[in-house]
Amino acid sequence: MNDSFKGIFTQVKAEDELKDRTMKYLAEKTHEFEGSEIKKPVYYRYAACVICVLIMFLGGYWLYFTPVAEISIDINPSIELSVNRFDRVISVNDFNEDGKILADSIDVKYKNYSDAIKEVMSNDMICDLLSGNEILTFTVAGSNESKSAEMLLNVKRCTEQSENTFCYNSSSEDADAAHDLGLSCGKYRAYAELHQLDPSVTPEEVQSMTMREIRERINSYSSDIEYNTSSDKPQNQTTAQHNHNGGNGKKHKNKQINNN
Repeated sequence: MNDSFKGIFTQVKAEDELKDRTMKYLAEKTHEFEGSEIKKPVYYRYAACVICVLIMFLGGYWLYFTPVAEISIDINPSIELSVNRFDRVISVNDFNEDGKILADSIDVKYKNYSDAIKEVMSNDMICDLLSGNEILTFTVAGSNESKSAEMLLNVKRCTEQSENTFCYNSSSEDADAAHDLGLSCGKYRAYAELHQLDPSVTPEEVQSMTMREIRERINSYSSDIEYNTSSDKPQNQTTAQHNHNGGNGKKHKNKQINNN
């Protein structure tokens, strides 16, 4: 005890036992106050734990909401499913008016992408278009080749029983180029092929076309090129037909073609 406390107690008229108990009580309280410096590290440990939890939470949030691949679904509605490393759909992006209608009519966010594709395949809008002999394409675009290959295989399995459906893979660079032009990965892939044959075609024009319309236009240019390069052949010699992607207007079972 310091001198001030001692001076106070010499003036108190009380029994020695009472004074002793009081001094002991004050001494204990004073010691706790002085020892609070020692207890500070406990609070620091609590703070450190909270910070670690926050870092883990933010890190997990970042991992979950970072896309590793895009699955482009095009028929004329054009949408893309952004998929995270846990195979979950974290966003649905539309690329034309029909795509917005389709995106609004499905509930696939946070679902496994295989389940999301099955839901898209069973959508009334898609079923009606397929029954009208339209072409439906799925394009997987990602930077991790092994992951993209695995996803493409699963997409093929989900669509193999459907007619007029086709599966492709692409790169993340192509996906970036597609988005810069306002196109989905699948539409961009078709646009690039058509643009080689007809440089006058624009992304805006392709955006409003169905996949069958694009394919038939590609086939028409391909047929013209083939006819011009083989005009010296005997007339009874049959030239090869370009029926890629069902462009001849007939229904085909699902063809999985892995083109970059």
